[in-house]
Amino acid sequence: MTLTNRLLAPRLVNLLAFLACVVAMAGALYLEHIEGLDPCPLCIFQRVGIIFAGIFFLLAALHNPKAIGQRVYAVLALIGVAGGGGVAARHVWLQNLPADQVPACGPALDYMMDVFPFLDVLNMVLSGSGECANIDWLFLGITLPMWSLFVFAGLAVAGLFQLLRRHA
Repeated sequence: MTLTNRLLAPRLVNLLAFLACVVAMAGALYLEHIEGLDPCPLCIFQRVGIIFAGIFFLLAALHNPKAIGQRVYAVLALIGVAGGGGVAARHVWLQNLPADQVPACGPALDYMMDVFPFLDVLNMVLSGSGECANIDWLFLGITLPMWSLFVFAGLAVAGLFQLLRRHA
């Protein structure tokens, strides 16, 4: 087995994608609990996408199935990536709206979960609110939702690679 084949082995790719999810969640939790940045509802749904994808990348790394199993895990991980990436893209869009087009702030997510049915909460959260348009943190001039979008793009590459690769 060549070095390239070992570096691109399905188990290693899945493990690296899982570790990227762990680093992303560690960063989000650091910003929340150490730096005091409260996540908006869209941030929380992005975390759900990262966790969902991470679970399936981890399961694929641990199980290390043959071709069909690798593809099933890749599709499941890509569902989380697509959902979280879509929310991140919406978040970036909200942050780039002109001030007069930003929606009004809505109630907190925990309140909505207590009062409204889940599908109504999902609809309200994905519509975004004024708090989601705030830019509270920048690193290298890039907002947190944009960094999240970069992570989802990288995870999408890993998932698509696992899905479309030729398995031995």
